[in-house]
Amino acid sequence: GQRRYVESLSAYARQFLGQMEKPDVDLIEGLSPAVSIDQKGATRNPRSTVGTVTEIYDHLRLLFARVGVPHCPKCARPIVAQTVQGIVDRIAEEPDGTRLLILAPLVRDRKGEHQQLLASAKRGGFARVRVDGFVRDLSEEIALDKMKNHTLEVVVDRFVVRRGTEAAEDRARLTDSVETALRLGEGLLVTARAEPPAGGTPRDGDRTYSERFACPFDGFSVGEIEPRTFSFNSPHGACPACTGLGTKLEPDADLILANPDLSLAEGAILPWQRQSAATSQYRGAVIEALAKRLRISLRTPVKDLPKKAREAILGGLDAPLRLSYEGRGGQVRSYELEFEGVIAWVDRHYRETTSEFLRADLERYLSERPCPTCGGRRLKPESLAVTIGERSIVDVARLSVADALEWATSLEREGSPLGVRARKVARQVLKEIRARLGFLVDVGLDYLTVDRAATTLSGGEAQRIRLATQIGSGLMGVLYILDEPSIGLHQRDNAKLIRTLLGMRDLGNTVIVVEHDEETIRTADWIVDIGPGAGEHGGEIIAEGTLDDILASPRS
Repeated sequence: GQRRYVESLSAYARQFLGQMEKPDVDLIEGLSPAVSIDQKGATRNPRSTVGTVTEIYDHLRLLFARVGVPHCPKCARPIVAQTVQGIVDRIAEEPDGTRLLILAPLVRDRKGEHQQLLASAKRGGFARVRVDGFVRDLSEEIALDKMKNHTLEVVVDRFVVRRGTEAAEDRARLTDSVETALRLGEGLLVTARAEPPAGGTPRDGDRTYSERFACPFDGFSVGEIEPRTFSFNSPHGACPACTGLGTKLEPDADLILANPDLSLAEGAILPWQRQSAATSQYRGAVIEALAKRLRISLRTPVKDLPKKAREAILGGLDAPLRLSYEGRGGQVRSYELEFEGVIAWVDRHYRETTSEFLRADLERYLSERPCPTCGGRRLKPESLAVTIGERSIVDVARLSVADALEWATSLEREGSPLGVRARKVARQVLKEIRARLGFLVDVGLDYLTVDRAATTLSGGEAQRIRLATQIGSGLMGVLYILDEPSIGLHQRDNAKLIRTLLGMRDLGNTVIVVEHDEETIRTADWIVDIGPGAGEHGGEIIAEGTLDDILASPRS
């Protein structure tokens, strides 16, 4: 069945799919395409969640992009549209003498060569364009890699902020430039420093102004709110500190000093145990100098050391350590060393090393902790500040499937946080969200949260999520093969699962279930009983037919 299905695809598509061996048969006709839904563990991707696997989160992103209300992440006030005069006032408040570029964004982080945009900017009479943070002359040949994301901004004006008598003339010119930039940038404008700050990136000091969204109190502006604004797998939405993972690997003091019965001389600092002879001698000198400074014995078990001494070993010292060594001529020399602490040493070496072996070795002393910047919420502050009825997209994703279904249903009722117009805009998206959440409830997964990591699901849960996804596709004429779908289900949820399987059958599909559960067996239209024993004692077809045929068979 799988081979027939793959052969029905184009030769181009077939090269990406593994094909099975030809079976040893002369002819089989009327085979349905087969889909196997088994108990193999879920994805190992740390970014996958229940929401992303079932596409519920994709529809939530669309919902928040279309009807979410943006707020200022600093003061939590709703963000309102900025006027041209408001933008001019903000720019004029920059320090006296600041040299600025007034830029109109043509394209932001999109793949392509964008030659047509560059040509139309040149025809529009503009001389310069900023490409990925660097100002280029439009008269020169600008070749862009079509496989990389690019940001193009037309330089509308170069402006110097001035106070005093010249300010009035400058203001009229600035207003004109702002209007032109907003028209070109479709409501968006960027100001950039003509001389970027030393040691920073070319885009440091950029400020975005929008005719649509800006906080009147803090001056915080957001660009266009798109579905990718809420994606933790995209740089547009992901928290920059943890790149959207929600956790960070950090050195763990309990793993570094995992055996507190050891003394410093016996190698209590575990990351420093594996080392060459030269390094071992150097580390020994450091530990000796440290013990001398802290007035502790190298033979005392770590658990018996004073709390301050343990903190100094892990966190470092304020004053430098003095180390002495014997030179080649027998002279004793000394030098000073800043002792950073073992935690900082592990962290620095893990980040800077190019050796995969050392990285894997140091990983044993790291623990996953919630990201301190986003608190484990994976998104940028401006993405979290977009809400529907006081709930951000993360608040909704943290609900269980049953509660999220109730929330989505409540948005369509009269008196919901959405107005009449927003309800019309959201109707189709909410229908998709409700349908997918409903399928998860049908297979007994109403207790899972939408943001639950896919790596933490059991085999049975992962299998039923895939089953729910297949139900959602609403295909007919497919042969579904399920490997013990009742695994991990409470008996009361079995009826829900069986109803789901019967629904798939009624659409016009064939459902083959490998199962030991009596309730499922009794519901089947046709039963094949294979046995009589297990393993090598099985493999015979003992009985087959309807439930009555099986009950009448003495061997079954």
